[in-house]
Amino acid sequence: MTYEQAQETAAFIRSKYDRQLQAAVVLGSGLGAFADEVENPVKIPYEEIPNFQRSTVVGHEGKLVLGEINGVSVAVQQGRFHYYEGYDISQVIFPVRVFSLLGIKTLILTNAAGSINTSFKPGSLMVIRDHINLMGINPLRGKNDERFGPRFPDMTEVYDRGFLESAIEEAREMDLKLRRGVYAALSGPTYETPTEIHMLRHCGADAVGMSTVPEAVTARHMEMKVLGISCMTNFAAGIMDEKVNHEDVIETGKKAAGSFKELLRRVIPKICS
Repeated sequence: MTYEQAQETAAFIRSKYDRQLQAAVVLGSGLGAFADEVENPVKIPYEEIPNFQRSTVVGHEGKLVLGEINGVSVAVQQGRFHYYEGYDISQVIFPVRVFSLLGIKTLILTNAAGSINTSFKPGSLMVIRDHINLMGINPLRGKNDERFGPRFPDMTEVYDRGFLESAIEEAREMDLKLRRGVYAALSGPTYETPTEIHMLRHCGADAVGMSTVPEAVTARHMEMKVLGISCMTNFAAGIMDEKVNHEDVIETGKKAAGSFKELLRRVIPKICS
């Protein structure tokens, strides 16, 4: 996907919403209900947005919702594009490119994840402090367009420490235990084997999923600040005797929706002030 295509898509979105957008939020599996919290919403199905792909996974509505959260103008991606769906990696990260060209400097990435750290129970939330990219691809591979960012961007602090501390502080005010941990991304769509999870645990991962990392890397390429939040929807394979299935992932995400939505409502104005 090219810079010119991102410009075209950004211009289309501006034609639908005339306020300067301050933050973008990408909602993971089972977490799409947060889009209902947006005030004065303008809802655009992905099929109406030039150069956008389609969300094909259950639990991803496939709409861009523009509006306000506690006075902050936001773009909420209600459903993301995954590499495992067969999309090219440039298509997966295209919305982040567009958000940056819209002048958005703050990106909140959320996901449903499998818990590797046994103290992170299903239904709990984890703020991402770092990640491990095991997807087998980097979203910046190929010819670099300097209009997007530099050839060799630094990844020392992908997830903004100030944002992380703000999220921890707001969770504390809610009497919510928000863990901090490392997120490992694999390509999917299969869930991991018990031996793979054993390896990831020894690599220092607390949670595992199939998204987020390409978007986070792209955001840093464009000098956006990133907050990442994972909802632990299940224990990863081999942690318990139970098998992993997508229906349970969606259901647990819905059960955690109350605290998840309240945390985002509090954090968004804090990190955009």
